[in-house]
Amino acid sequence: MAAITAAMVKELREITGAGMMECKKALNEADGNMEAAVDVLRTRGLAAAAKKAGRATNEGTVAALVAEDGTAGVVLELNCETDFVGMNEKFKAYADRIAGVALANSCSDVEALKELKDGDEVVADIITDAVHVLGENTNLARVQVLAGGAVCSYIHMGGKIGVLVGFELEGIEPTNADFVAYGRNVAMQVAAISPVAANRDAVPADVVEHERAIYIAQAAESGKPEAIQQKMAEGRLEKFYKENCLTEQDYVKNPEQTIAQYTAEVAKQLGGSIKVVDFVRFALGE
Repeated sequence: MAAITAAMVKELREITGAGMMECKKALNEADGNMEAAVDVLRTRGLAAAAKKAGRATNEGTVAALVAEDGTAGVVLELNCETDFVGMNEKFKAYADRIAGVALANSCSDVEALKELKDGDEVVADIITDAVHVLGENTNLARVQVLAGGAVCSYIHMGGKIGVLVGFELEGIEPTNADFVAYGRNVAMQVAAISPVAANRDAVPADVVEHERAIYIAQAAESGKPEAIQQKMAEGRLEKFYKENCLTEQDYVKNPEQTIAQYTAEVAKQLGGSIKVVDFVRFALGE
């Protein structure tokens, strides 16, 4: 059996909010496996949905850029050593410049992006220039392009979180000002609530089965008849979908309606149809 250290107990407590003794017991039961220990605590009702362990401490900025025609966008994370430099406008300008190269070349690969050019200068040299100008080690951490249909973006807290949301449109132009305002609101929702997927069909099957197993185990703890246990488990799975699927979430700016209802309302106003199909969310240091 793996040795359970105080640091492991502390980490599990930070992730779940459960008590020290419960965390130690769960780690013993899971033979030191952190993810399994989280599931043990969730099954016992002692922890909410798992948070990501090992919160990173990298500084820097997240940049997002949408093409002029509104049909593609890019989000990237550029890291540095201190928050002071990460919030510097010159540093953000480097991130925006690199994002422009990624968007122009539809590039979602970090190493490939470093070899692409902006004018006569390759991105790798642009990053080196940032190091010389700002005096801190600089690293391109990740990049993702989203294209097709329409794309809207949102940057939160000056570069701490960046979001792209992809839509399918009929009868509405991607650059329509009212649509762009709506799209930004949906992207803001993603930044604030961090959904798992755009809709329930997009939730990975292994995630659904993992959640269902947890809820079945929780229901079994109740000691109620099996038929009732199944209803309890399915009810909790429905709640998971509502809380974690973007279109089913309550809209943060108007909790009286879901994102799906907000989308239908805007589509009707604009005389077309809108479907939320995908999103990308980068949080600094994740």
